[in-house]
Amino acid sequence: MAAELETLAHGFGLIEGPRVDDDDNLYFSDVPNGGVRRRAPTGEITVVVPKRRGVGGIAIHADGGLVVSGRNICHVKDGETRVLFDPGAPGFNDLMTDADGRIYCGTIRSDPFDESGPRTPGEAYVIDLDGSATELYGDVSLTNGIGFSPDGLTMYHSDSARGHVICHDIETGNDGAMLVFNRRAIGHGTGLQPDGLAVDSQGVIWVADFGKGAAIGLSPEGETVGRIDVPSTIVTSLCFGGADLRDLYIVTADNTEDEARAGTIFRTRVDVPGLAAPKARV
Repeated sequence: MAAELETLAHGFGLIEGPRVDDDDNLYFSDVPNGGVRRRAPTGEITVVVPKRRGVGGIAIHADGGLVVSGRNICHVKDGETRVLFDPGAPGFNDLMTDADGRIYCGTIRSDPFDESGPRTPGEAYVIDLDGSATELYGDVSLTNGIGFSPDGLTMYHSDSARGHVICHDIETGNDGAMLVFNRRAIGHGTGLQPDGLAVDSQGVIWVADFGKGAAIGLSPEGETVGRIDVPSTIVTSLCFGGADLRDLYIVTADNTEDEARAGTIFRTRVDVPGLAAPKARV
């Protein structure tokens, strides 16, 4: 896909967790330098969660404020922090919400930037509306983007170290608990290194291909059906926004056209709208 990319901001470290609210504000984190920032439609950028490092995932909360990852999963509103989940894992990366407002997140149990030895696999959890947390599955080597199919019946989860996207069927059990089954993987063996992901309204899974300078569109069966080239080597995440959900924001950790610009936020227009990210209600 030939895409015209607009540069919205630059000069950050490794940008992660992009999320757009109802007023078209874009929230994003700077993983190594700390903090969550908000870019207003005017272009003004302000810090909304200061200092917090390692934020790989962000969700808008229905009661205001943000749910962010890092050393735990917490809800930050008006400068106050409410811890939602802290099982003692070294950290969390990306997160996503379902239509009811549950929060899905993955643990990091090894240094994501250390490739010198075997990794300790992490787990995927769901935080339910009553605040209880349940492990859905394990054996995720390096957790990254999480998303759902348009009908909500398939869950997608990037495993960057293994080069594939984990897929599960998902449903609500008789006791109200979320159940996942029929594990399989797509993208394996293609050279893909999936980071953040976002799903469009036709079910295409758009994946940030870390180190490859592109966002890749995968069908639910794993066929490559689209590609958006980005003037960056390290593409980290992406999300949909705008009134018609046809604005695609792509964030990076560098910019190969001008290395001094470092982590950059790009925006482009796409033909197929994305899925709205539901608000957290935990």
